[in-house]
Amino acid sequence: MVKSPKSKKSSVRHTRAIALDRSKRPNVAPPPQEIEQLLAQILQPVTKRLHRLYQEMGLRGRVLTLPVMLAFVISLIWRQLGEGGEGVRVLRQRGLLWQPPLQVSQQAVSERLRELPAGLFEQVLLEVLPLMEQRWLERTRPMSTQLQVARCHFKRVVAVDGYTLDALLKKVGLLRECEQTVLAGKMMTMLDVVSQLPVRIWYGQDSLVQDQQWWSQIIETLEEDSLVLFDLGFVNYERYRQLTDQHKYFVTRVKTNMAYELLGVLEEEAGMRSFLVRVGKVEEGTDQLLRLVEVKYEGQWYQYLTNVVDCARLTALEIAWLYRQRWRIEDAFKTIKRLLGLAYFHGSSLNAIEMQLWASWLLYCIVIDLSDGVAQELEAPFGRISVEMVYRGLWHYNEALAQGETQEVIQYLAQQAKVLGIIKRDRKKQLRT
Repeated sequence: MVKSPKSKKSSVRHTRAIALDRSKRPNVAPPPQEIEQLLAQILQPVTKRLHRLYQEMGLRGRVLTLPVMLAFVISLIWRQLGEGGEGVRVLRQRGLLWQPPLQVSQQAVSERLRELPAGLFEQVLLEVLPLMEQRWLERTRPMSTQLQVARCHFKRVVAVDGYTLDALLKKVGLLRECEQTVLAGKMMTMLDVVSQLPVRIWYGQDSLVQDQQWWSQIIETLEEDSLVLFDLGFVNYERYRQLTDQHKYFVTRVKTNMAYELLGVLEEEAGMRSFLVRVGKVEEGTDQLLRLVEVKYEGQWYQYLTNVVDCARLTALEIAWLYRQRWRIEDAFKTIKRLLGLAYFHGSSLNAIEMQLWASWLLYCIVIDLSDGVAQELEAPFGRISVEMVYRGLWHYNEALAQGETQEVIQYLAQQAKVLGIIKRDRKKQLRT
């Protein structure tokens, strides 16, 4: 956790921006029973399996165990209760998720947020991710031609990017005497752009660390014969060579000052062309053959660099389209921040922040899973479904339940998709009108 170099004036602007962002967050209510059952079905078995690890870490069987704390933090996020005190009151009076009412003090919960190893929450997430991917694989829904091509030629297509967490706005405890804005660390995410489920998330306390610092973890996690998409913050010829040697592939943008040797033309048509180029330095062991792709869009040429040199595997247009899918990770960050409230922290300790981070990604997986279920019900591509409006639609579903609605949540959301804005608008048609 580091101090931000922002001035007091910029800090005020930041606070106002966060307040505005929070004002856009949806109306919330306790999760519908079906969602509670899904959360319990997925999370409870994992937390039980982790009980042995819990004991190996020397943690005593207190009242506020891992399942209790996981239910507490997830409920804080889902119901956006704002602060721990309100969550404790709800826990005492009504219980949260699978946890029945429990008489505990706010001080005990606060201490547990500081002391219970956040790594346990991370381990829950790591065990849940394969389960969510299996649920995705078992569904059937239309898929764009480009994604079908990508899945045919690569084991997995992922995007990676870093995200600096926002300032801690609640200054308590040790932060009370701190005059400057304090940032909450940085996370690096690898996201499957086809399923839009995370593959792996890393968290570091240093908010100023560069994206390059995660290259080792990225390459180690990336499966052989997979394709990774990244922006210019990851430019590193040594790492490109390492990816190629391990039969792992990438697509990125081209730096304006990139030095290269043109070796030949691979393809050239109206509005697109690609070349075989040599980049890097022999003396540094980074020299390699790569493919420079240029595509013209709305009068402007865009350049991409890749180690997929076989044009039969990916055409220039397919490479340009695939790189655009890197924005799916930006969509994920937006969901985590705006809908699930990672712009606002329920605790000030690094441990509590890390707990909230892992719990937020757990809930993100649930929301993506729900949206994918709606896509299957509508027989529509996942890309046509607004994850935000699916999440917001749960409030309307709760209201419908109160009035005697008997449909299941996915059926309701699919039936009301047009009214609730769940199907994204066709931008081209919108422009024509």
